[in-house]
Amino acid sequence: MSKATALLGSALFFIIAPVMLAGFVPWSVTDWQFRPAFFGVDATRILGGILIIAGVPGLVDSFARFALEGLGTPAPVAPPKKLVVTGLYRYVRNPIYIAVVAVIFGQALVFGELRLLWYGALLWLFFHLWVLMLEEPELKQTFGAEYVSFRTNVPRWIPRLTPWRS
Repeated sequence: MSKATALLGSALFFIIAPVMLAGFVPWSVTDWQFRPAFFGVDATRILGGILIIAGVPGLVDSFARFALEGLGTPAPVAPPKKLVVTGLYRYVRNPIYIAVVAVIFGQALVFGELRLLWYGALLWLFFHLWVLMLEEPELKQTFGAEYVSFRTNVPRWIPRLTPWRS
Protein backbone atom coordinates (compact mmCIF):
# COMPACT_ATOMS: atom_id res chain seq x y z
CA MET A 1 0.00 0.00 0.00
CA SER A 2 1.34 3.45 -0.86
CA LYS A 3 1.74 6.13 1.81
CA ALA A 4 -0.99 8.22 0.19
CA THR A 5 -3.45 5.31 0.22
CA ALA A 6 -2.47 4.44 3.78
CA LEU A 7 -3.00 8.06 4.88
CA LEU A 8 -6.38 8.19 3.21
CA GLY A 9 -7.42 4.84 4.72
CA SER A 10 -6.20 5.89 8.16
CA ALA A 11 -8.08 9.20 7.93
CA LEU A 12 -11.27 7.37 6.96
CA PHE A 13 -10.88 4.85 9.78
CA PHE A 14 -10.12 7.73 12.18
CA ILE A 15 -13.56 9.14 11.42
CA ILE A 16 -15.26 5.74 11.62
CA ALA A 17 -13.70 4.56 14.89
CA PRO A 18 -12.17 7.15 17.26
CA VAL A 19 -14.37 10.06 16.22
CA MET A 20 -17.48 7.91 16.68
CA LEU A 21 -16.32 6.22 19.91
CA ALA A 22 -14.73 9.24 21.61
CA GLY A 23 -16.70 12.04 19.95
CA PHE A 24 -20.18 11.12 18.77
CA VAL A 25 -21.06 8.68 21.58
CA PRO A 26 -19.95 11.03 24.40
CA TRP A 27 -21.79 13.89 22.71
CA SER A 28 -24.96 11.78 22.42
CA VAL A 29 -24.73 10.98 26.14
CA THR A 30 -23.88 14.47 27.41
CA ASP A 31 -25.03 16.86 24.69
CA TRP A 32 -21.80 18.48 25.91
CA GLN A 33 -23.74 20.01 28.78
CA PHE A 34 -22.00 20.45 32.11
CA ARG A 35 -23.35 18.64 35.13
CA PRO A 36 -22.06 19.20 38.65
CA ALA A 37 -18.38 18.31 39.02
CA PHE A 38 -17.59 14.91 40.51
CA PHE A 39 -17.50 15.07 44.31
CA GLY A 40 -18.19 18.80 43.98
CA VAL A 41 -14.52 19.32 43.09
CA ASP A 42 -14.00 21.54 40.06
CA ALA A 43 -10.39 20.31 39.78
CA THR A 44 -11.79 17.06 38.32
CA ARG A 45 -12.68 19.11 35.24
CA ILE A 46 -9.04 20.20 34.92
CA LEU A 47 -7.92 16.57 35.13
CA GLY A 48 -10.47 15.75 32.43
CA GLY A 49 -9.09 18.48 30.21
CA ILE A 50 -5.58 17.13 30.69
CA LEU A 51 -6.74 13.64 29.64
CA ILE A 52 -8.35 15.03 26.49
CA ILE A 53 -5.35 17.21 25.65
CA ALA A 54 -3.00 14.23 26.12
CA GLY A 55 -5.22 11.75 24.28
CA VAL A 56 -6.00 13.57 21.04
CA PRO A 57 -2.41 14.24 19.86
CA GLY A 58 -1.37 10.71 20.85
CA LEU A 59 -4.23 9.33 18.83
CA VAL A 60 -3.41 11.41 15.75
CA ASP A 61 0.30 10.60 16.00
CA SER A 62 -0.34 6.86 16.29
CA PHE A 63 -2.68 6.86 13.30
CA ALA A 64 -0.11 8.76 11.24
CA ARG A 65 2.62 6.28 12.18
CA PHE A 66 0.48 3.38 10.96
CA ALA A 67 0.22 5.05 7.56
CA LEU A 68 3.67 6.60 7.17
CA GLU A 69 5.82 3.92 8.81
CA GLY A 70 3.65 0.82 8.80
CA LEU A 71 2.27 1.45 5.28
CA GLY A 72 -1.21 0.47 6.42
CA THR A 73 -3.99 1.55 8.72
CA PRO A 74 -5.17 0.72 12.24
CA ALA A 75 -8.25 -0.85 10.61
CA PRO A 76 -8.19 -4.66 10.67
CA VAL A 77 -9.14 -4.74 6.98
CA ALA A 78 -5.97 -2.86 5.94
CA PRO A 79 -3.29 -3.62 8.55
CA PRO A 80 0.25 -2.25 8.38
CA LYS A 81 2.91 -4.07 6.37
CA LYS A 82 5.61 -3.15 8.89
CA LEU A 83 5.42 -3.38 12.69
CA VAL A 84 5.22 0.14 14.15
CA VAL A 85 7.58 0.48 17.12
CA THR A 86 8.29 4.23 17.17
CA GLY A 87 6.63 7.21 18.82
CA LEU A 88 4.33 6.25 21.67
CA TYR A 89 4.77 2.60 20.71
CA ARG A 90 8.22 2.79 22.33
CA TYR A 91 6.41 3.21 25.66
CA VAL A 92 3.21 1.18 25.38
CA ARG A 93 1.85 -1.35 22.87
CA ASN A 94 -1.67 0.08 22.58
CA PRO A 95 -1.53 3.88 22.52
CA ILE A 96 -4.57 4.21 20.25
CA TYR A 97 -6.86 2.34 22.65
CA ILE A 98 -5.39 4.19 25.62
CA ALA A 99 -5.89 7.55 23.90
CA VAL A 100 -9.51 6.80 22.99
CA VAL A 101 -10.33 5.77 26.56
CA ALA A 102 -8.42 8.78 27.96
CA VAL A 103 -10.50 11.15 25.82
CA ILE A 104 -13.72 9.46 26.98
CA PHE A 105 -12.69 9.56 30.65
CA GLY A 106 -11.60 13.16 30.14
CA GLN A 107 -15.01 14.10 28.83
CA ALA A 108 -16.66 12.25 31.71
CA LEU A 109 -14.67 14.39 34.16
CA VAL A 110 -15.13 17.65 32.27
CA PHE A 111 -18.90 17.20 31.95
CA GLY A 112 -19.43 15.41 35.29
CA GLU A 113 -21.07 12.43 33.57
CA LEU A 114 -20.94 9.07 35.36
CA ARG A 115 -22.38 7.23 32.36
CA LEU A 116 -19.27 8.15 30.35
CA LEU A 117 -17.06 6.66 33.05
CA TRP A 118 -18.97 3.40 32.71
CA TYR A 119 -18.84 3.60 28.93
CA GLY A 120 -15.07 4.19 29.00
CA ALA A 121 -14.53 1.28 31.38
CA LEU A 122 -16.63 -1.08 29.27
CA LEU A 123 -14.90 0.07 26.09
CA TRP A 124 -11.49 -0.53 27.67
CA LEU A 125 -12.64 -4.05 28.67
CA PHE A 126 -13.71 -4.66 25.07
CA PHE A 127 -10.32 -3.38 23.82
CA HIS A 128 -8.51 -5.62 26.31
CA LEU A 129 -10.37 -8.73 25.19
CA TRP A 130 -9.92 -7.76 21.52
CA VAL A 131 -6.16 -7.38 22.04
CA LEU A 132 -5.81 -10.67 23.91
CA MET A 133 -7.98 -12.84 21.71
CA LEU A 134 -7.47 -11.40 18.23
CA GLU A 135 -4.87 -8.69 17.83
CA GLU A 136 -1.86 -10.13 19.65
CA PRO A 137 -2.13 -13.62 18.09
CA GLU A 138 -2.45 -12.01 14.63
CA LEU A 139 0.56 -9.74 15.22
CA LYS A 140 2.64 -12.70 16.40
CA GLN A 141 1.67 -14.69 13.33
CA THR A 142 2.34 -11.76 10.97
CA PHE A 143 5.53 -10.32 12.44
CA GLY A 144 6.98 -13.31 14.32
CA ALA A 145 10.12 -12.75 16.37
CA GLU A 146 10.02 -8.98 15.79
CA TYR A 147 6.63 -8.79 17.51
CA VAL A 148 7.66 -11.20 20.28
CA SER A 149 10.63 -8.94 21.09
CA PHE A 150 8.37 -5.89 21.06
CA ARG A 151 5.77 -7.62 23.26
CA THR A 152 8.48 -8.75 25.69
CA ASN A 153 9.91 -5.25 26.09
CA VAL A 154 6.92 -2.94 25.85
CA PRO A 155 3.94 -3.22 28.24
CA ARG A 156 0.40 -3.65 26.94
CA TRP A 157 -1.36 -0.91 28.98
CA ILE A 158 0.91 0.80 31.53
CA PRO A 159 3.60 2.82 29.72
CA ARG A 160 7.31 2.33 30.33
CA LEU A 161 9.12 5.27 31.87
CA THR A 162 11.91 5.11 29.29
CA PRO A 163 11.52 4.49 25.57
CA TRP A 164 12.27 1.04 24.20
CA ARG A 165 14.76 0.89 21.39
CA SER A 166 14.40 -2.10 19.09
